[in-house]
Amino acid sequence: MYVRIARFEGGSGNWDERIEEVRRRIESSPPDGVERPQGIKRAMMLVDREAGRGASLLFVEDQDALRAADEMMNRMTPLPGGGSRTSVEMYEVAVDAEPSS
Repeated sequence: MYVRIARFEGGSGNWDERIEEVRRRIESSPPDGVERPQGIKRAMMLVDREAGRGASLLFVEDQDALRAADEMMNRMTPLPGGGSRTSVEMYEVAVDAEPSS
């Protein structure tokens, strides 16, 4: 499994509205001209409301899906008030475990 992590800073305005819009985008079809690649397993949005920053994590099954997901995300229009993307990093997920009780 692989993950694409995009970091954003300078977000302002209503975080709850932005979160709902991201949820809507994940659950619906991508905008015209953008095709959702196969192999996307999970999407997460992390926010730090006080600092006006966040991160988007997109988990995919293999490197081909990682490249396709990166291309898709680079073609999408950012949400208003979401700040500027400061970095995009891609990693192989080496460990994904839940601690035993």
